[in-house]
Amino acid sequence: MTVNDFQQKLWSGAKTEDTWVSASAPTASGKTFLILQWLNNYVRTSESRVAVYLAPTRALVTEIESELKTLLKDTENVSVHSIPLVEKYTEARAQDKKVIFVFTQERLHLLINMLKENCLIDLLVVDEAHKIGDNQRGVILQDAVERISRINPALKAVFVSPATQNPEELLTDAPDGIAQSSIDSDTPTVLQNVILAEQVRGKPKEWTLNLVREESDLPLGVLHLDNKAGTVKKKLAFIAAAAGERGGTLVYCNGAAEAEDVALLISQLLDEQDDKDQELLDLADLARKAVHRDYQLAPLVERGVAFHYGNMPALIRMEIERLFKSGKIKFLACTSTLIEGVNLSCRTIVVRGPRKGRGHPMEPHDFWNLAGRAGRWGDEFQGNIICIEPTHPTAWPMGVPGRSRYPIKRETDAVLGQNEDLASYLEARLSDDNSNISNSDEFEQVGAYLINTYLRLGSLSAAPLAKRHSAETIELLESKLTQIADEIDLPIELAIRHPGVNIIGLQRLLEAFRAYKNDPSNLLPVPSESVDAYDRFVTIMERVNVNVVPVFLPPGLIPLHSLIVVEWLKGYSLATIIRNRIDYQKRNGRSYRLPNLIRETLEIVEQTARFKAPKYLSSYVDVLNHHLVEVERSDLIDEEFDIGVALEFGVSSKTLLSLMELGLSRMTAVELYEKIAQDDLDRNGCVRWIQRYAPEFEGMNVPNLITKEVLEKVPLADTTRN
Repeated sequence: MTVNDFQQKLWSGAKTEDTWVSASAPTASGKTFLILQWLNNYVRTSESRVAVYLAPTRALVTEIESELKTLLKDTENVSVHSIPLVEKYTEARAQDKKVIFVFTQERLHLLINMLKENCLIDLLVVDEAHKIGDNQRGVILQDAVERISRINPALKAVFVSPATQNPEELLTDAPDGIAQSSIDSDTPTVLQNVILAEQVRGKPKEWTLNLVREESDLPLGVLHLDNKAGTVKKKLAFIAAAAGERGGTLVYCNGAAEAEDVALLISQLLDEQDDKDQELLDLADLARKAVHRDYQLAPLVERGVAFHYGNMPALIRMEIERLFKSGKIKFLACTSTLIEGVNLSCRTIVVRGPRKGRGHPMEPHDFWNLAGRAGRWGDEFQGNIICIEPTHPTAWPMGVPGRSRYPIKRETDAVLGQNEDLASYLEARLSDDNSNISNSDEFEQVGAYLINTYLRLGSLSAAPLAKRHSAETIELLESKLTQIADEIDLPIELAIRHPGVNIIGLQRLLEAFRAYKNDPSNLLPVPSESVDAYDRFVTIMERVNVNVVPVFLPPGLIPLHSLIVVEWLKGYSLATIIRNRIDYQKRNGRSYRLPNLIRETLEIVEQTARFKAPKYLSSYVDVLNHHLVEVERSDLIDEEFDIGVALEFGVSSKTLLSLMELGLSRMTAVELYEKIAQDDLDRNGCVRWIQRYAPEFEGMNVPNLITKEVLEKVPLADTTRN
């Protein structure tokens, strides 16, 4: 099947009334480009009012939102948003307007929680749909699809994933009577050359290059290095610099620290440029002001080299990607973020012993998802993947992966395959305290999903998954779930609002609230600006660990995590959060390494403030509100403040959220918020402030890239924004 055939079949299938479509894209190359072109056509010509595009990561959400806005810039009645805005949903339903929400699965749950049964969606597009098999977040994705399809039985759903064997697998849970279409394609859209690089024996500066072919490898010649590469980092850097001198070269690194080191090595091998490019200087300026004046990224980008990883601020990461695509950044050392869906094309990828996660050799499908960035369709029509030391037993324990297609398998189905271990976990979860829980990473999310399914349906055998598993497995698990259900008196609706959070833990939390003898107001989180906010969040995180599940680990770091959560909610910039950590280390006479401290802070912001804290603290607040109603203290419930939304976006004021509603990155919104006196501006109020003060941004020392983003979102000639 050709690319045009694939796109045409997707188009005709998704136009059919009440249709679920699952498509295996030709390869990772160009997949997102194809689906965005299709979505652009669909929303222009169909009657759909509300569409949701699910992307696997926040990084891809930002990119997709930007690309859709570009594609739809000539339409007045279609808006694109990545924040769950009830206002925009209501406008689309009540007026002659359309809206596309670009979300992660967590943000879709937020929108459903806000709208409940009124969350009427016409079209759902799930990109990278195979990630329904990912550990932990795969369950949250499956739950999101099931929740929205229960509310919208006539929902049109389109699932797209690259090079999968069985796209029809995702259609097995479609509502009864729904027409289905499975699209299968494995036609590559670009030519991707796998090249093996091995050192010539006795000559550490010489490396043979061989092109992999089906019949036999084809010798290409010898690559001559200027320096001897004695370490893994130097092998990556030196070979990348020698083989990719034209630029457009990605170097895959196993972790953020390695990416920074490899980028530094490459930068030393390049000729110094007398005239610095202004766009590179602007990016360096932003890195210094928005992260830290000594952030290593700044001097590297001035030389046309950068590193890239998922925890980086979105605006910096996107500018790196833009300048790499334009050719101004010639070498980019990156991590597994690229496997998670960032659409970044290149001429050459250099890789040695790729890992995903903590030390796990990369699976073949992930390797080819990464390789798909070489010569992506629409940008580069041919690309090279240079695999260093392909016979090294540690680097490549199973050899360089051959091109293959892989099966989609839900995380729930994979875990149910371990039925006896899962049953034992459920039994222990009910009887043990949290300090004795083991295997929680493997079973907690699926266990929570199964309990919710049982409580909602009254039987596991009534669930769609039952048809994919043996009667013995269902009977075994149902016996454990029946015991659990007898211990629960929380409403199932509360648990459904919090996918992946086990209702057993929430029940224990409720019992802890019931046993609390002091003023129940002491159990509440307080505004981040309150003097006791830090202490409250420390206590809340400890209660979650003791009662729900040990998640804020190690316990000794809860004070640090609490502090960063409070600063995140206050709307502090990353530069301020990092500077505060440095000041703390100095006051207490503790040594630190700046690169490590910056990376650790970025990781805590991403993993705790933006993932764990929203997930578990929002469930904490919901259970507490249930308890407050029980004890007739509903006067303490704050109906206006949603802590999950506040943590997801790092905002606690109306002004900050309004700035982000305009499409500004958090970094830009925070930079402006620090200069805005009012904390209660709506979107129009923020537009008026920008139009009044933007001419003075240079005098306010606002970085050029932030000024550029502001003026792209809010042109000074505009007087209102939709």
